[in-house]
Amino acid sequence: MADQQQFNPGVSLAGAVDLEALKHQVKAEPGQAGGAPAAGGYVIDTTENTFQAMVQTSATFPILLLLWVPTDDRLFSMARALGDAVNGLNGQIQLSRIDIATNPSIAQALQVQGAPALFALISGRPMPLLQGLPGDDELKQLTDEVIPKIIQAAAQSGVNGTAPYSGDPDSDAAASTGATGADTEQVPPEHAEAHRLAEEGDYAGAAAEYARVMESDPSDALAAREHAKALLLARSGSADVREVRAAAAAAPDDVEAQLAVADIDMIGGQIQDAFDRLLDFLAAGHKGDLEAVRQRLLEYFTIPEPTDPRLARARRRLATLMY
Repeated sequence: MADQQQFNPGVSLAGAVDLEALKHQVKAEPGQAGGAPAAGGYVIDTTENTFQAMVQTSATFPILLLLWVPTDDRLFSMARALGDAVNGLNGQIQLSRIDIATNPSIAQALQVQGAPALFALISGRPMPLLQGLPGDDELKQLTDEVIPKIIQAAAQSGVNGTAPYSGDPDSDAAASTGATGADTEQVPPEHAEAHRLAEEGDYAGAAAEYARVMESDPSDALAAREHAKALLLARSGSADVREVRAAAAAAPDDVEAQLAVADIDMIGGQIQDAFDRLLDFLAAGHKGDLEAVRQRLLEYFTIPEPTDPRLARARRRLATLMY
């Protein structure tokens, strides 16, 4: 992105009180008529509680970070244009929106003095793109040229996973939940504590809570799925993708190295790659590692939808390799 044209900041929003913003304040919630565009699809809303977990996922897929105020109607067209552009790329990049009015510590950490500000985030490293309101041409350059360059730069760094899809941004569910990258379905009361821990980035704690729910109700498929996802992120959510892949390439007969890189594939949404990696490992003659691989695959099998054809194929192949 070295050849990227330098943006000229728009209206300066520096200062403790932005009088101009008061004129444009909107009371409607995001997704409501007259309000800001809702999160959903590949657009999430991030808070101080979920910021660290979001940063960790930038080791798997690139993130466009928008610091804004969702009650300021001057920012709505920018947020909508960025969201539409990101959602049109089907998970190649995620848009993470942060309300700096309610999450000031993030703005301070990024040395942002006002909204909007825009960063690219790759492997935990923020790269400033814009400070201030962009003009129409600048916004078009962002959506048409800069975002593809971010994706290209991330891929060159080995960050080419797929961001998770978090529901239809136009649906009532997405609007009412303020989707944060988690599933937008109603959280069952018995899952509330586990869900809270997961949103705060305490994946090990969330996994323990989901395990407790499963003990009470072994038929709870949602708890089983969320338990597997929490275990996955607790193990490998903060792993260095390049180091893990290099270690697996250097030690093709090491089961732990292969399990670790399969985790990276799953986190990045590369489900078929994760399945094939472990099944190919068994097929290569590593039957002494069968139980470790089988247990990891059984965990993975709870994550996709039960009707996913990749799941049925992987189950059949595992059964064949076991005997």
